[in-house]
Amino acid sequence: MVTSEVQVSVETDTGAVVGALNKIKGRVDGLIVSEVVIEGVVCDSVNVCNALRLSGYDPLLETTTREKNRIDLQGQLIKASDAGIQNLLTFTRDYRLTGDGLNEMMFFHVDSAKLFSVLDSLREGHDVKGNPLNKSIEFAVGAGIDSSWGKRVPDLELREMEHMVQLGTRYFITTPVFDLDDFSQFVERVRPFGIPIIAEVILIRSAGMGHLLNKYIRPNLVPGKMIQRLLKAPDKEKVSVEIFTELIKGLRSTCHGIHIVPFGAEDKISKYLDAVKL
Repeated sequence: MVTSEVQVSVETDTGAVVGALNKIKGRVDGLIVSEVVIEGVVCDSVNVCNALRLSGYDPLLETTTREKNRIDLQGQLIKASDAGIQNLLTFTRDYRLTGDGLNEMMFFHVDSAKLFSVLDSLREGHDVKGNPLNKSIEFAVGAGIDSSWGKRVPDLELREMEHMVQLGTRYFITTPVFDLDDFSQFVERVRPFGIPIIAEVILIRSAGMGHLLNKYIRPNLVPGKMIQRLLKAPDKEKVSVEIFTELIKGLRSTCHGIHIVPFGAEDKISKYLDAVKL
């Protein structure tokens, strides 16, 4: 499975977003539209999802529960259902990267009891107050997980994952993968949950980008050898594609798919997909 990120802003031109993705149409299974809040204004990710769906893509709506009550969540989910959206992505204690710059980072926490109580009500055909709806509403729900632990996954995270699976989570998307050995050990550790694992892969295009990820996201996220390789490369794009190819080669036999984070390089995704024959 291959998915990619679509980042929105208050000024997002949905037509421009759809146009920028023409090169990968038919080559990705889904597009995740991230939820962004800028100075209290929530960007209309549902509208972007709808535009993508009408253009032949399968959108996945990212949502969070932070600073939302059940009524807020219910309103967003009903609006999403009316727009034909069937896939929902939410988060436990994982972080997400958003915006045009690497300095923009948001931390989300899912109140799973809150979210799934709303989902259960909608599935049963009524709102959270018990009022009947004109239809039942159901989503395929995925959740973010931290895969950086390797085989040393904390018991707390394992319990959270187990709880999310019991509630109906159908797939997990991981934090960015750069170390294939650690990731393989993580997948083996969580394999008993029996649901698909999708690995997040960042298109790392320069040494500076690697340094920024290590500074603002997590120390040593991008291995030093990889940064040096990009730093010394006369053709950085060529090496970037090579790094991506090596990661995908290792991930093919380990997990069920990849989620690409292009960081403003949406127009280059097709070149990376060409390199790995996807």
